[in-house]
Amino acid sequence: MSKDLRRKLRRDPTLAERALWQLLWPWRTGGYHFRKQVEIGPYYVDFACIHAQLIIEVDGDTHGGEIAQANDLTRDEYLKARGFTVLRFSNDDVLNNADGVYQIIAGTLEHRPTSHHASPPPQPSPQGGGCDPVEPATSRQDQ
Repeated sequence: MSKDLRRKLRRDPTLAERALWQLLWPWRTGGYHFRKQVEIGPYYVDFACIHAQLIIEVDGDTHGGEIAQANDLTRDEYLKARGFTVLRFSNDDVLNNADGVYQIIAGTLEHRPTSHHASPPPQPSPQGGGCDPVEPATSRQDQ
């Protein structure tokens, strides 16, 4: 897959891919850095959280044939050999069973590490003047 095609796929996701991206929001803001259309070896995967070693694929109708399923199996074996867990959901699952998809992802991430960079740095004020200061957290011992 060329970089141009990858960019196009990122810009124009399917309805199911958009729905899954929204479903991933709580994890994306909670320390799991998911990316779209990620290159891993010779493959591009739909969604990946590298530090948690998780790949999520959203499969449309084209994945139903024997050849496509054999290709998916080869791809999954390659990714699993590199330490990744691969979750595959059909478009129908993502669009019509979002709660079930969410629960499977939650169960998979339950004991996986979050990113060390979970919180973004303070952003500069729109009026200029640098970043807003961040108050240090106080522990109960300090009080």
